This record gives sequence, C-alpha cells and structure tokens, in this order.
Amino acid sequence: MLLGGINHIAIISKNAKRLGDFYREVFDAEVGPTRGHGPGETMTNVKVGPGTELNVFVIEGNSEAERQTPMWGRGRIDHIGFAAASPEDFETIRTRLIEAGAGDGKVNDFGAVFSTFFRDPDGLEGEVLLPKPTR
Repeated sequence: MLLGGINHIAIISKNAKRLGDFYREVFDAEVGPTRGHGPGETMTNVKVGPGTELNVFVIEGNSEAERQTPMWGRGRIDHIGFAAASPEDFETIRTRLIEAGAGDGKVNDFGAVFSTFFRDPDGLEGEVLLPKPTR
C-alpha cells in the first residue's frame, strides 16, 4: 500500500466548540484553536488519533450541518468509522457515549469486528470499531 491511513476528514458544524468538547470528553481527542480559514469561515482541528484529525468548519450561512437524512441517503460520505485502540478503550468509549446520550451502547457483531454507533452533537453518525482477536 502506498498510503499510511487517513490524515483528516473535513466536516461542517454549526458549533465547533460544542463538537470539540464532545470529541474531547468521549474520545480524549485533542482540540486545537479555532482560526479563520476564509471569509465567514473558521476551522478547528480535532485530533482523534495518531495522525488523524477532524477538520471542523463553521461557515456563515451554510446549513448543511442541519440536514439529517437516514443511512445511505447522506451523500458520498455516509458516516465515520473510528478504530478503538484496545478492547478496554472500546468499552470506555461505549460507556461515555451512553453517558453523553449519543448512543444506546448496543454492540454489533459484524463478523471480523464489533461496533457501536453514535451521533455527535451535530447529528453526524459515527461508529467505533474493534477488531476481533485472530487465532
């Protein structure tokens, strides 16, 4: 493979602080400063893993963060799947998602992985995945 993973995912939010606080509290993410990115636009970097960030944009007059549609009707990128670092981290995240009212805690068995789904404060669906141990 020529790539080493995903560097960032750019998302539009109505409130970067609220979104950053959520990712910090649930995922121990590192939230950088908010800075201007263009006319009527700000960007906040939220580091969610080694070398991986959410680039959170707030854009005056843009209502995309308000648009909510069912799975597979959301456009080219439907949801974000995050990799838990360990089984213990998966359980910590799952518990925090329940406490934050962002997920129901259900664990799905998708064969090679376990997963749990959530919605962030802007309504963007996310999934946390944990590979099953190989024998």
